Amino acid sequence: MFRDLLSFWKGKDFLVHVMDDFKIMLDDTELMFTSVCNRLLEGTEEPGLKDKIYKIDKTVNSLQREIRRRIVEHLTLQPTVNVNVCLLLMSVVKDAERLGDYCKNLYGVTELLDKPVNKTVFGQYFDDLDKEILNLFGQARDAFINADEEKARSAWEYHRRINKTCDKIVEMLVRSDLSVNEAVCFALIARYFKRIVSHLVNIATSVVLPLSDLDYFDESKAED
Repeated sequence: MFRDLLSFWKGKDFLVHVMDDFKIMLDDTELMFTSVCNRLLEGTEEPGLKDKIYKIDKTVNSLQREIRRRIVEHLTLQPTVNVNVCLLLMSVVKDAERLGDYCKNLYGVTELLDKPVNKTVFGQYFDDLDKEILNLFGQARDAFINADEEKARSAWEYHRRINKTCDKIVEMLVRSDLSVNEAVCFALIARYFKRIVSHLVNIATSVVLPLSDLDYFDESKAED
């Protein structure tokens, strides 16, 4: 259904502007995630990174407000348009905005650490989880922008696997001999990774889920 609606609206100014702005939101939050992980895991000291992260987050917030304004204006001027698509856009735009918040929270963890992350120790808990999430950014973007139903459905597997991994990481940390500072920071990272994945999968699965099931993709999948 989503693909048919996009085809119907393709080329119309309203949808073109909204989709362009939404893609910028996804690109910007992916840049935030990459930059923070580079500092967190690679020890890359990018000059002015904090200002960059906060500036991008403000841009993402502004784009969310602009998209919402366009949607409300469009519904006001053309109340006969497909309301479902407008509500769907409202939902996924909020997910994109939350991605910015959690990437900003990840940056906050870099300021809480007493010492740089030991990559060997980090890998024992997280393996290549950051790389999987980075791949998911691209998959979610492609699924939504291109209405790619195959990529949308495969995003469920990311959610199931990464959620279980993050929960297991926290269980391991509770029983670990890491310092309090390191254990707490690792637990926060696991928490933020998990939430970022949830919002990315919300965006991806909006392509295949009924409007009433948005944000409940895991429950819908369990009923299949």
